Amino acid sequence: MADRPRRFVIAITGATGAVYGVRLLQTLRALRGSHVPPGIETHLVVSDAAVLTLHEETGMARRDVEALADVVHKAHNVGATIASGSYQADAMVIAPCSMKTLAAVAHGLSDNLIARAADVMLKERRRLILMVRETPFNLAHLRNMTAVTEMGGIIFPPLPSFYHQPKTIDDIVDHTVARVIDLLGIDSHAAPRWNGLNG
Repeated sequence: MADRPRRFVIAITGATGAVYGVRLLQTLRALRGSHVPPGIETHLVVSDAAVLTLHEETGMARRDVEALADVVHKAHNVGATIASGSYQADAMVIAPCSMKTLAAVAHGLSDNLIARAADVMLKERRRLILMVRETPFNLAHLRNMTAVTEMGGIIFPPLPSFYHQPKTIDDIVDHTVARVIDLLGIDSHAAPRWNGLNG
């Protein structure tokens, strides 16, 4: 791995919370440089439903989001590099992850590139993070989350924390994304650290 950048697959699905995928791409791009050796390379997959959500929630078009990534793959292209375990991607984040995509991952339904790339992460024992977005959960959602967890995936609903006293929505989004960056094994120094209570 020393002679190549760390490769992260970022998938954006049609669930609400498109800003998490956008901010994750922006943060990873900002982290590139000598202080995060050996570098970072992002691979992006955007579902058709995500294009609609991105427009409604952020005002961004597909091309605006794709410009944030190093490599862009079409969601229907199951022949892409990231569809093979022989391609050395280090981790994948689905941000946000719809319940449809969660179900596809939980049941091994590699019917598009997002589900296939996630399946690759699980079979190769690489890190897979699903920022699932739905509320309330029904039993199917819970069982699917359990199944993915049992296979080695990480279920990470983007739930806000308040101990860092956020003042804006951006503060909440940034803190959540910083926690995901931590899970990718990158010390970005962006997430406030809990130092315990003074008492």
